[in-house]
Amino acid sequence: MNYDILKYWIALKSITGVGNITFPVLVDKFGSLPAIFAAPVSKLREIPGISKNTTTAIAGFKGWDKVKEELELLDKNKINLITYQDELYPSKLTNIYDRPPLIYVRGNLNKDDINIAIVGSRLASTYGKYTTERISRELARKGLTIVSGMARGIDSTAHRGAITAHGRTIAVLGSGLDVIYPPENKKLFDDIIQNGAVISEFPPGTPPRAANFPTRNRIISGMSYGVVIVEAGEKSGSLITARLALEQGREVFAIPGSIDSAGSRGTNKLIKQGAILIENIDDILEEIMPQIEIKASLKTPRVSSSEKIEKGNHEILNEVEQKIFDSVSKGRIHIDELISSTGLSSAGILSELTKMELQGIVEQHPGKFFSLKK
Repeated sequence: MNYDILKYWIALKSITGVGNITFPVLVDKFGSLPAIFAAPVSKLREIPGISKNTTTAIAGFKGWDKVKEELELLDKNKINLITYQDELYPSKLTNIYDRPPLIYVRGNLNKDDINIAIVGSRLASTYGKYTTERISRELARKGLTIVSGMARGIDSTAHRGAITAHGRTIAVLGSGLDVIYPPENKKLFDDIIQNGAVISEFPPGTPPRAANFPTRNRIISGMSYGVVIVEAGEKSGSLITARLALEQGREVFAIPGSIDSAGSRGTNKLIKQGAILIENIDDILEEIMPQIEIKASLKTPRVSSSEKIEKGNHEILNEVEQKIFDSVSKGRIHIDELISSTGLSSAGILSELTKMELQGIVEQHPGKFFSLKK
């Protein structure tokens, strides 16, 4: 981390009156964070909606010792700071109205993650946990990254399902990354770091206040292509995530439950209101694949499913895709052999294979065998 620059991000975020909307306006106006703090009050007051107290606080900022303490705490706890200007900042999150200017990260973010959020009741039933684990595991095996909130019940089960499949998962906390909540999830917290990342917009030391959780829910939905609600009562916090997802233009999926179960009233109501009823992961993939195809086509020329790729026409492939292409061009090959021949992790190769399937380059066969698309 470049502490000389990041100190300005932490300082500006700490000033009362500089919220998620005002922050980028200031950056756009002055061009850099140091320039904001060097600007005269008269120039700061030209920013629409900024108060006199806020401009005075910026111009006369004296909290540098606290900023230094936070930077030292980040270093001690192996926490990275990612700003919205960084390449690793979740791409989908950049497009929401009130994106956090910076996020605290433990573990590893991947700019190519295809995120699906799975959330639900803390008081999950056996049915809810079983269904969550299965869907999470199967999506992770397809190379998708599972996003949730590490809460008790459905959230924790979603993370564990992805980890069981040796896939990637991301937890979004409603506290600082040095405050694990719920405390019994310490091992899960560590496992998620090894298989993805734990992130938060709250600085270290922030306790898990009730007001933080609806706020963090917008990040769970905002960084994902869609949100799966497994179990939710009529007043469940998961319904807030569903509403935020709709506002952000994300897909909302719901698992149907028993009409006699109080824990399924919220999800069943969502389905009545237009949420997509899902019975298996194909119902999810069918909805998000067009979005992923568009994303892929912005980076790589689209190959039609009927077009066979000849040896001389695969300059469209990146380095990783080239390794996979060279392996599958020899004939039908099992995923374990692909992992061995490419040197990629299972999660990494599944993600690449999913993208190459969408581009019409490879196709999957029963038993996790792959070949070139004919």
